[in-house]
Amino acid sequence: MTVRATKRSAGLLLFRHTEDGLEVLLGHMGGPLWAKKDAGAWTVPKGEYEPDEPAWEAARREFREELGLAPPDGEAIALGEVVQRSGKIVTAWALEGDLDPEAIVPGTFTMEWPPRSGRRQEFPELDRVAWFAPDRARAVIITAQAAFLDRLAEHQG
Repeated sequence: MTVRATKRSAGLLLFRHTEDGLEVLLGHMGGPLWAKKDAGAWTVPKGEYEPDEPAWEAARREFREELGLAPPDGEAIALGEVVQRSGKIVTAWALEGDLDPEAIVPGTFTMEWPPRSGRRQEFPELDRVAWFAPDRARAVIITAQAAFLDRLAEHQG
């Protein structure tokens, strides 16, 4: 019997305070499978890491890889872990910061598309990022990751 290792991802949830209140930065997953989806297609910028890499370092590395920008400095708020429907464990931290969504330069991945065509195409990891008020973020974020929004709200008290 083969035992598959649980995949782990780590990421950073950027937040800012505006005249309208708290906003969080989410990324829309890239590629043809997500192109026409909105609800459940937005995520904390994150990525997988190996067991020998500290999750915090992976979260900062993945932020840079996914957005093409350095993560902000500052005091991180640990948001803990969630388990997504796929079984993947995601660990996240919140950081206060601001960035222009137009400034991102997303990393890419390659996949066969269309399926069984033998053609490989490159797609952005995140095809866009945007700032959301918490209620709107809750409507579009991957279901399990909504817990990160709750934990950030509790911390903001």
